[in-house]
Amino acid sequence: MKLPMSWLSDFTDITGVTPKEYADRMTMTGSKVEGVENLGADIDKVVVGKVLSCEDHPDSDHLHVCMVDVGESEPLQIVCGAPNVAAGQKVPVALHGSTLPGGIKIKKSKMRGVVSNGMICSHEEMGIEPSRLGYEPEYGILVLPEDAEIGSDVKKLFGLDENVVEFEITSNRPDCFSIIGLARETAVSFDKPFAIPEISFNENDEDVNDYVKVEIEDKDKCKRYCARVVKNVKIGPSPKWMRERLEACGVRAINNIVDITNYVLLEYGQPMHAFDIRDIAGRSITVRRAADGEVIKTLDDQDRTLVNDDLVISDAEKAVAIAGVMGGFNSEIKDDTETVVFESATFNGSSVRRTAQRVGLRTEASSRYEKGLDYHNTVPAIERACQLVEMLGCGEVVSGIIDKMGNVEGEIKLAFRPEKINEFLGTNVSTDEMVKILTSLEVKVDMDTMTLVPPSFRPDLAAEADIAEEIARFYGYDIIPTTLLRGETTMGAKTPEQKTQDEISEILNSQGMYEIYTYAFQSPAMMDKLNIPADSPLRDQVRISNPLGEDTSVMRTTMAGSMLEVLARNYNYRNKECKMFEIGKRYIKTEKGSLPDEPATLMLGMYGNVDFYDLKGVCEEMFERLHIENVEYEAVNDDPTYHPGRCAAVKVNNKVIGVMGEVHPSVMRNFDMGARTYMGEFDFDSIFRATGMNVKYTPLTKFPAVTRDFSIVIDKMTPVASIEKVMKKAAGKLLSSIALSDVYTGSQIPDGKKSVMYKVEFKAPDRSLTGEEADNLHKKIVKALGSELNAELR
Repeated sequence: MKLPMSWLSDFTDITGVTPKEYADRMTMTGSKVEGVENLGADIDKVVVGKVLSCEDHPDSDHLHVCMVDVGESEPLQIVCGAPNVAAGQKVPVALHGSTLPGGIKIKKSKMRGVVSNGMICSHEEMGIEPSRLGYEPEYGILVLPEDAEIGSDVKKLFGLDENVVEFEITSNRPDCFSIIGLARETAVSFDKPFAIPEISFNENDEDVNDYVKVEIEDKDKCKRYCARVVKNVKIGPSPKWMRERLEACGVRAINNIVDITNYVLLEYGQPMHAFDIRDIAGRSITVRRAADGEVIKTLDDQDRTLVNDDLVISDAEKAVAIAGVMGGFNSEIKDDTETVVFESATFNGSSVRRTAQRVGLRTEASSRYEKGLDYHNTVPAIERACQLVEMLGCGEVVSGIIDKMGNVEGEIKLAFRPEKINEFLGTNVSTDEMVKILTSLEVKVDMDTMTLVPPSFRPDLAAEADIAEEIARFYGYDIIPTTLLRGETTMGAKTPEQKTQDEISEILNSQGMYEIYTYAFQSPAMMDKLNIPADSPLRDQVRISNPLGEDTSVMRTTMAGSMLEVLARNYNYRNKECKMFEIGKRYIKTEKGSLPDEPATLMLGMYGNVDFYDLKGVCEEMFERLHIENVEYEAVNDDPTYHPGRCAAVKVNNKVIGVMGEVHPSVMRNFDMGARTYMGEFDFDSIFRATGMNVKYTPLTKFPAVTRDFSIVIDKMTPVASIEKVMKKAAGKLLSSIALSDVYTGSQIPDGKKSVMYKVEFKAPDRSLTGEEADNLHKKIVKALGSELNAELR
């Protein structure tokens, strides 16, 4: 985006600021300045002169000897070879020591023996385009207007004394693709007032609705469409000031009406188009989608084939413009145009970009639309065009405006937290300073609710971090204090659950077990391989919408199959023994439409030189190191995946947290396992909740323990765990330890009975127990065993 610095004076005052100071300050406030160019930098010491006399050269048939007044005390004698030079003309004169574009130096010299004190120049020699002149110059020297001041610098006459700053505008700042947007940034950067002059113009007493009708069919792609009509149009060249500003921005002047639309495009950032009303069939404008295969000839005289995704502006018969990209060839402004329809609209940026890319047209309009324009800007832009029509005296504005709305978004609100902004930036900017900066950027600040409403032309202000960036830009990046890097914002911490998982992994690794990770996807046939009954809830699995194949089409409800697949693979690799574990997830269906539950699960598996008690020992070690108390093992004989006589439910505080045991022989055959295999599946959340988080140190007691032996006869099928449970309950807190000494069945024991011997130790932390206390505890235990388990002393 090119910005002539003189254009800024229409909106803000930066008098006395040099181009370098301007570029430096704008760079420091976040605007990327590509460079600063003085349009007449290659022209030096070229002034306006008046030819007083013109005589033929005495020794040439085409040279002329001219006396030229350049505002000095004496006229200069200059030899000129142009055929159109004549007395009375005002012409550009390159003085002795002057410079012209291309590095050409002009010096005093002799031409065929006659002294020439300079050179009368043509427009080509000064590098001036005819469009800047406003007319097509004749061949030869450039004849200047009669009102040109003798002795004045030619650069000022043609606007070549202008300094133009070129900015690289990022795609998130569509507002800065305009003079007004850059002027607003300038005003805030230099802490100067900013104001857009009030727009006013005269209208006739006719009604615009009598001239043209407008309808929006696709309201998603067209957010707003405005139209105004100008009659009695007089097509001609634009005034000098407008041509100079357009040329400074790199836009070629064409005629007054087209130049007005380009001027508004540059000033307001709002693309506009002008239609000759004679070419609008039925005087009806419709914003619609193109028909597939519809063809339109654009202003560049090329046929473009459209598709249904493209948006067009059409009349009653045909498309007259590709919306947001380029107008149609059939509706361009002509020399005899008398009535013009001005269009100012806002189109969906993504739609414009797709269309422009597909048809191979990227215009000034499309490059702005694709970044997202403010639909509030359409009316001021078209009003400005009408004001310029009146200023240039090139038409009569018809009363009224057609303003049609599409689907638009409402304003957004952001939280205003000054302390959070300072924390984020590492600054100490006062709230008042923040409010001042934001207000100058036209952000609405509500101190009662501590909220902000960004202006509609700033779509980039969508989050609190964006507000912080604005504060930093205009507070001054260069005055934000340098601080050491701090790691608080990036310091991670594991949750208690994650720490427990790590501890379990460490415990199991220390026992020679390998951690594995398996896929959560399974085949539905896995349920059959695990002997899961047809009516089991485990078969109600979550199905994947787009599975890679049938083998990975459902989410697992148990991790047993995943573990057995890995164990079987290692068995078939001829690994003699294997001990593995995994902490993963199962996926349990919930209500329809809801995401499944994903309970974390601990899975153990092993085969080789191991048995049920090896697996049980691993579990006991894990529970002990996790400080989990009241763990019980209860026989289970109805789990179809496990051996009916070698399986146990694991309970903590009478709540089942998992199951463990030898895998059922038929399941092992399903997985081609030739060795006895043992597994355990535990609910991780239950383990986590039971973990002793606050472990307290208890010193060794200095008082001696008292031991008693128990030898009892009890039913052969009574589990040892049940016996120990009764003994612990009866002994209470004074019980220090229970140790199983012997289990005996034989001729001295009745059929169906067994003899069990225990060594029990009693201890008090604050005193030595007496023999009587120990005897009482012994009797209490014997009584409890008899009443609850029908046990008898042997």
